[in-house]
Amino acid sequence: MSCPNHNCSHEVQQMCCVAKGAKHGPAPIPEEGKWVKSKEIRDVSGLTHGVGWCAPQQGACKLTLNVKEGVIEEALVETLGCSGMTHSAAMAAEILPGKTILEALNSDLVCDAINVAMRELFLQIVYGRTQTAFSENGLPIGAGLEDLGKGLRSQVGTMFSTKEKGPRYLEMAEGYVLEEGLDENNEVIGYKTVHLGKMLEAIKNGMDANEALKKFTSVKGRFEDAVKVIDPRKE
Repeated sequence: MSCPNHNCSHEVQQMCCVAKGAKHGPAPIPEEGKWVKSKEIRDVSGLTHGVGWCAPQQGACKLTLNVKEGVIEEALVETLGCSGMTHSAAMAAEILPGKTILEALNSDLVCDAINVAMRELFLQIVYGRTQTAFSENGLPIGAGLEDLGKGLRSQVGTMFSTKEKGPRYLEMAEGYVLEEGLDENNEVIGYKTVHLGKMLEAIKNGMDANEALKKFTSVKGRFEDAVKVIDPRKE
């Protein structure tokens, strides 16, 4: 018996037909508050986050995608550790929206770390492991910006430490660290930060720069009890 639709080997052509009895479809996965039997890319929706890294592991990317009916409607690309990655992120932000997640998986997103992040997100999304799996209708386009907070800056923690000189706090969730406060044992007990995003927005809106710096500077921990205060970038 010949194969009507495909080029089959001689051995397969000689076989007789045996009916397939089981009608076993795909298992339903949770998507935006619904159980969906996903058969095509357009059956897939969800918002999720994931991270990727380049081959030498000298930089990383956190990628957030909001997918509706298989198409990327929103992308947030955050990179760390490599200056070139920031420019790659700019290009990836232009490339990703409007593509299906299958197209995006097979697109050159310029930086290997962003490509790896896309691969990891693809797996989460097609398996229904998204942040919006049980949220009815998912999240609106623009929800990715909520990760950034006021001032729309990435949440970054930057610390430097040596055996000889100990830890230096450089950037926290609260902002750029101006000073570290030490106790009588030279242990860190607090720090002073300025929230750069809020400060710059205030300056853009007309506030004097010195006034804005003062307004958005705050102290954490027991900074006011410090017996010694240092500039972590110089001292």
